[in-house]
Amino acid sequence: MQYRISHHDLDLILALVRGRSLARASRLLAVDVSTVFRAIRRLESALGQSLFEKSRGGYLPTALAVSLAAQAEQAEQALQVAQVSVEQGGEVVSGTVRLTCTDAVLQHLLLPALAQFMPNYPALALELTTSNDFANLSRRDADIALRLTQAPPEHLVGSRLGTVHYRVCASPAYLAGLMTHDLALMSWIAADDFIPDHPGVAWRREQLPGVTPLYRASSMLAVAQMVRAGMGVAVLPQFLVGELTVLGEPLAGHDSALWMLTRPDCRAVRSVVTLFNELRTVIRLA
Repeated sequence: MQYRISHHDLDLILALVRGRSLARASRLLAVDVSTVFRAIRRLESALGQSLFEKSRGGYLPTALAVSLAAQAEQAEQALQVAQVSVEQGGEVVSGTVRLTCTDAVLQHLLLPALAQFMPNYPALALELTTSNDFANLSRRDADIALRLTQAPPEHLVGSRLGTVHYRVCASPAYLAGLMTHDLALMSWIAADDFIPDHPGVAWRREQLPGVTPLYRASSMLAVAQMVRAGMGVAVLPQFLVGELTVLGEPLAGHDSALWMLTRPDCRAVRSVVTLFNELRTVIRLA
């Protein structure tokens, strides 16, 4: 008769996959090392297949062990959801929501917001991707998008979270080494080729048409990091300024807005609506 794998077997495999050693697996299972060793040997014998290979790096899982560990994690998550459901009287928000935003918005706005309320939703899983494109919502690659724009696509629905002002910024160290305060003579950092309609690009072309950026980067987060490294000046959204020195007032007529957007069909999905409402409450700009 073919061996029927049990929950205890899956727990054993998952512990050794996570621990990579008998000692760590034994601590995870709250048993002694010899018990783990004998149990793995018995299970491999019953299955007629190897689950782990002993090496200098510890116990390396075979393809079968990796597959079974993945099933064990799913069972573990299902039990966690069931427990939360019992504790909350059945009113548990579960499922997976896919979010997309730029890397700058992710690091400085989205992650701090998620940290505030996600512990209240242990059964809610998130998939985060960084992109400047609206198309991933249209292609259904994401459920919620956070975007800096003044004109979101009409086929999407959402909320305007606030105005984003832009400032010319430089590091104190970079400014200390300059012999001039003329912006046109400074080393400029930009993302022109990747974000051609960025407010900072439009402003610089209007006010400093003769300036060609010395450095270009693929994202505004990378631009901000280069400014912090003392490589030059750049136009940054207010939420990226931090400890940098601002040169002048916010760029008049070149504001943007932070929008949180979703597809109309997602308004009927409880997990998406819950996350949308939480983010709308927590993320607020001037």
